[in-house]
This record gives sequence, structure tokens and C-alpha cells, in this order.
Amino acid sequence: MFTYEDGLLLTRARLWVDVRRRQARSFVSHAHADHMARHQLALCTPETGRLYQARLGGPGRGRLPVQEMRLGEAVDHGGLRLTALGAGHCLGSAMLLADDGERSLLYTGDFKLGESLTAAPCEPRHADWLVMESTFGRPEYRLPPRREVIERLLEVVHEAFAAGRTPVIHAYALGKSQEVTKILTTHGVPVLQHPVVWEMSRVYEACGVTLATGDADVARYEGRPLQGHAVVTLPKGMKNHRVAGLGPVTSIAVTGWAAGKAPYRLAVDHALPLSDHADFTELLEFVERVEPSRVLCTHGPRSFVDELCSRGWNAEPLAPEPQGRLF
Repeated sequence: MFTYEDGLLLTRARLWVDVRRRQARSFVSHAHADHMARHQLALCTPETGRLYQARLGGPGRGRLPVQEMRLGEAVDHGGLRLTALGAGHCLGSAMLLADDGERSLLYTGDFKLGESLTAAPCEPRHADWLVMESTFGRPEYRLPPRREVIERLLEVVHEAFAAGRTPVIHAYALGKSQEVTKILTTHGVPVLQHPVVWEMSRVYEACGVTLATGDADVARYEGRPLQGHAVVTLPKGMKNHRVAGLGPVTSIAVTGWAAGKAPYRLAVDHALPLSDHADFTELLEFVERVEPSRVLCTHGPRSFVDELCSRGWNAEPLAPEPQGRLF
């Protein structure tokens, strides 16, 4: 358990963050399964609240208690001013800025500085302490420009169409699937979605994020491909990722890990580095923009901590890394 020798900024708030076991109160940065549980009270953005209910609530389980935090609007909690800031990761994703009047702390959760068609942009702010996700904290994860990755995705999709094959894109059900769907429809490619992906997309639509365009529709996959449609499904290895009746396919993985892995290691024909996490360059830029006096890194390599220290930052790993009471 990590402790702070000079006092605990958020102890009196009795607030945990992104914990996978039930707590009395927890800030949920976004609705991916590894960042939430069925808490007695979840603090989160309205969009994350809807996704949280869809994933963990429902028939027989009841509605989960949520305190909504709109982006940029401070709320008082346990003697602190808490502000949710856009994280750029997926719909509803947010960082948490906490201030007790003397010091401030910024917890990032998963974030990305770059463009997104389906998530609010990341909003770095100065904080005295920074607790940051650093998944791609190695230099080999300097990802190519987003426009180049999108151009290559469209090339692969249209090459598949020309060869009489169905392009099948493997992406997580929440976040990446909706982003890649919006990219495709924006460029005139209609999309069929795996039923699990389709359920999450209905929440996006309810929150005002339209995935179809005037030239390209989005529909639930009903057991057979349609000519000229791409199919968005779950990553290989995930339960129920298969969809039946596709015929000849060209399989495509869209993930930041593609920068360090050959397509055969991901069991696909093409692996493209389209990420919803900050890459190595963005991680360094983020620290510079926050200008903290102390940096605590989690969910990333120890070498990134060493990199920050070599650049003059007071950085250390957060332990235990995956989760726990941070404050």
C-alpha cells in the first residue's frame, strides 16, 4: 500500500479511484471493466454513469447509485474540491483533479492527448501531485500520426472489398469499436457491429454521439455480411468474439500494441497502431503541461519512471500498481 510521508491529501474524503472491488465511494474514470465495480456510490461523468449502469446494473441487479460530475464543474466532497476533466480515452472518460486549498492532485486514469471522434478531448491542468497511467511508457511506442494510420486502415478495407472479402476489424466493445466505426462511416464505409458492440453503441447514441453518417449507416450484425460493409467485432481471445457466416475475410486489429507486435502475434492479417492511450511522446508532453512537483506512475514500465527522473522530474512508481487506495 502506498503511503505519503507528508500527509494524505484525500484521506478525509474516504474516496477510492478505479477500484475493481466494491467500495463505499469510488471515482470511476471510465466504464472499462478493469476500472470499476458495483460500488455503494460511484462518482463519474453522466456518460460514464450510463455505461456503468449498462455494464454492471440491469434486470435483477437494480440501478447503481451514481453521483454525476460534469466535466469542468467542481463539486465539494469530504472537504475537497473535486473536478472531472476530459481524458480523451472513450465516451465519458475523465481525470480527477482534487484540491484541499493548499495542494492539488491530478489522477489521470486512462487518457490520450490526441484527437478522438467519440470522446471529449483531454484537458491537462496544473497540479502539485500527478498520478498518471503510463501504459505506453517505452520509446518504441512512439506511434505514427493518426491520419497515416487512418489512411492505411481505409486502404486495407477497400483492398478487401476489391478482393471480394469482408474486412473484419477487431476492437474492444466499448471505446475503440465506436471510434473505428465513426472513422469508417465518416469516410463513407458502412459498418455492421457485433451484438455486444452494438449494445454499447446504443448508449453512445443516447448520449448524443452519432456513429452513422448520411452516406454510411451502422447496423447490428445479423448473421451474414452485406456487400460493401465492414464488420466490427471483439478482439480475438475475448469471449464470444466470433461472428458466424462471414465467408472470406481480411482481419484487422486496431491497437497501440501493434507498434510493438507483428500481425501474426495478434492472429490477424493486419495490425494497425490506432490507440486510445497516450503514446510515449504524449506521456512526456502531459507531464510538462501539468508541471507537478511529484509524479506517481502506474500501469506502465519502471523504465518510464527512470526516463522522467533523467529529465529532472521527481518521479516514482506507484505500488501496488494495478489498483488500490491511491490517496
